Amino acid sequence: MSSVNPALIAHTTRLDLVIRHVLAGLGHGIHAGRERGAGVEFSEYRSYVPGDEWRRVDWKLAARADRYFVREAERDSHVAVWLILDASASMAEPSRSIEGIDKLTCARTLLACVAAIAQRQGDAFGLVILSDGKVTFTPANRGPRHLQRVLAQLQRATPAGQLPDAATLKASLHFALSPSAIYAASDLLDWPSPLSLALTRLRQMRHDVRVLCLQTQAEIDASFPDTQAYRDPEHDEGVFRFGADLKDGYRRNLMEHFDRVTAQCRKNDMPLTLAAIEQAPGDVLRRWLRRPAR
Repeated sequence: MSSVNPALIAHTTRLDLVIRHVLAGLGHGIHAGRERGAGVEFSEYRSYVPGDEWRRVDWKLAARADRYFVREAERDSHVAVWLILDASASMAEPSRSIEGIDKLTCARTLLACVAAIAQRQGDAFGLVILSDGKVTFTPANRGPRHLQRVLAQLQRATPAGQLPDAATLKASLHFALSPSAIYAASDLLDWPSPLSLALTRLRQMRHDVRVLCLQTQAEIDASFPDTQAYRDPEHDEGVFRFGADLKDGYRRNLMEHFDRVTAQCRKNDMPLTLAAIEQAPGDVLRRWLRRPAR
């Protein structure tokens, strides 16, 4: 597996180039997937698009029609993949050690990798972006062209405002009607929150929900400069400083907060991956995709 340095992401504007490096050598996917083999049935033909595997082309039909067609096959228990991106204002928090990296950049890169794996497996996949109190959907579909649509939406996402309220998110859960694998990336600084309630409800609807929590190393270590002041980007509650006398209390509160988050995710059977945005994205992705022990 390639352990790409996050600095590569900071200086690469095209997500398709980044995911090519991150996924190099990644040996497993999201689930058993849709592929030829036992338990797989023919579904339909569709026109060939660049990026499809040549082994899936129906050559006899191509000889008759003078066009390439790909055989779509699917398992009886099809699984869709849904990507949920928290693009609220706090996701703009930058790394203090790697220029050009912030939480949103890291989140969109890792979700793009999950989308690429879903496309490679032949799964339908869709995207939900939560930003500035709104929910933006990219409906689930399959294929290389759809992957480019999802990457474009991820690239356009900008951190703004707060998460949508609980009522808005609850009304939006219709996107996961069939069994789905849900991959949600956030900093989880608000918990409980409308997002945590939505994820818990999706799990209660028997979807496979996996949560990625991203922090900066400075947040984890409380290594903020004493001379700088900070304002909560999502709540107008004044200006804060991190003097030496406050750091012990900050660390204690942070640990208690994420202990509660971890306990509630475990209680609801939602695997949680905690990561710093300065870590190699390939390593974080491998941990996020790892199937939990039963």
